[in-house]
Amino acid sequence: MATVEFEGLCKRFGPVVAVEDVTLRIEDGEFVVLVGPSGCGKSTTLRMLAGLEPISSGNIKLDGRVVNTLAPKDRDIAMVFQSYALYPHMTVYKNMAFGLKMKGADRATIDRRVRDVAEMLNISALLDRKPRALSGGQRQRVAMGRALVRNPKAFLFDEPLSNLDAALRAQMRVEIKKLHRRLGTTIVYVTHDQIEAMTLADRIVLMKDGKVEQVDSPMAMFERPRTKFVAGFIGTPKMNFLPASLEAGGGGLLLRLSPSVALPIPASRAAIYELYVGKPVELGIRADHLVVGQPDDPASPNFEVLLEVVEPTGTEALAFFTFEGVELSARCSPRDTGLAGKSAAVTIDLDHMHLIDAETSEVVAVPDDGTAPERVVPIEQAERGQRAVR
Repeated sequence: MATVEFEGLCKRFGPVVAVEDVTLRIEDGEFVVLVGPSGCGKSTTLRMLAGLEPISSGNIKLDGRVVNTLAPKDRDIAMVFQSYALYPHMTVYKNMAFGLKMKGADRATIDRRVRDVAEMLNISALLDRKPRALSGGQRQRVAMGRALVRNPKAFLFDEPLSNLDAALRAQMRVEIKKLHRRLGTTIVYVTHDQIEAMTLADRIVLMKDGKVEQVDSPMAMFERPRTKFVAGFIGTPKMNFLPASLEAGGGGLLLRLSPSVALPIPASRAAIYELYVGKPVELGIRADHLVVGQPDDPASPNFEVLLEVVEPTGTEALAFFTFEGVELSARCSPRDTGLAGKSAAVTIDLDHMHLIDAETSEVVAVPDDGTAPERVVPIEQAERGQRAVR
């Protein structure tokens, strides 16, 4: 097992900056997922860690040792690729044994390691087959087994589940998580799928345009996103965003959504949000906190909309509607599918709202206890000024 550190890591392809100034520490035995849209630099970062891509500047450390110029074979790490990369002419046994054989391990050690790992991955019955006789899930297990037999300091996964169907991806996510808990080995995992990131990671590293946007635990990132990009990327369905403004009302602070809709801001947030009165802001609210139907409490903030589509998913349903020219989604009962094309009330839970500074795209931070901080410091100063993310 190993600690992994990136210090000011950069990668340039001519004038194009693929990875810019990534500073991150991954603890021994930690499962960290690099996630982000295509082209954000996550796979390039992983390839630099593996030694498959030279770095332009900065340092990569394994257990405190700089490995910038070490060959991949000398870094004591193992990588599982999206394409499986199995040797088609070799059996499963020989595919798994190949790395140990190249390292000069004796036959007894190779046999013991291969069979132990095969049993762990439930592929013992497949050892005499060749890759063409395996399903996609079986091939992925073999690719993982080939990495596991080497007993490396760290495992690197580069979108390993992308070629599998939805049901098999869900199954493999569970198996990978169980494997990590059993082995306790450091894992750095790359994916574009935020569901994989949420379900697998101890910590998520969300990247955008080659930079780290936020590093946090899955639930902390879901509940306390620092920017509009993070809020929109993490969570299914995507967070709703709506242009808004803040204004002082007779009884407190109001959130103006349209000329006819102004909703009262909860008192616990008013002291923080009043600093943004008169400034361009956006409301961010998840579908879970927009509920179709009349509220139990008549005083609860709500407004009327025309439901355009209702999508049942089994135990719940999603309703889609347009408000002030913006398409939004809300949760509703699966029994409400007949509401499509009809007007309905939508109740909004502003205790779970996110206020976004429209000029900086940063989410206005709210303390966990709801109290106002002594002074509101922009996230760029308070968070991004810290170079090392731990």
